[in-house]
Amino acid sequence: MKQDSGAVVGFFHAGVTVSDMDAALRFYRDALGLELSSLGKTGGPQASEIWNMSAEDVKVAFLSVPGSEAMIELFEFKGMERHPASARPCDYGAGHFCLFVDDIDRAFERVAGAGFRARSERPVEILAGPHAGARAIYLVDPDGYHVELYERPAGK
Repeated sequence: MKQDSGAVVGFFHAGVTVSDMDAALRFYRDALGLELSSLGKTGGPQASEIWNMSAEDVKVAFLSVPGSEAMIELFEFKGMERHPASARPCDYGAGHFCLFVDDIDRAFERVAGAGFRARSERPVEILAGPHAGARAIYLVDPDGYHVELYERPAGK
């Protein structure tokens, strides 16, 4: 079937706005092990037009997700009023993204050992439905944003 013009053809990145880039990099790069692809500044006329707001001083980092072409983009806005977002999965407007891991227990131990927390005490096995046998946990980044770790069921 031929796709119409304007069709979605892939996935590039998920973006998270953070309060402190250094703290965010300790979580995403150091604890989760994502590779820092670039770190710099953005803002200016094009960014302000895209966001429909004046933003002149913005740090931006791109981190690559192993085993995929996907990236995580982190923004830290400076010199403007900022507000925290919702931090509960049930609240509309909240978000998360999910990363595959090959050993969820070791990944969780590494993140917890670096001083970060999760919503549950340990990874949870999914017992029914299409994801039965998988294990998952919601981690909490330094600003309260959720990052799910997901270990596929054995043999899949």
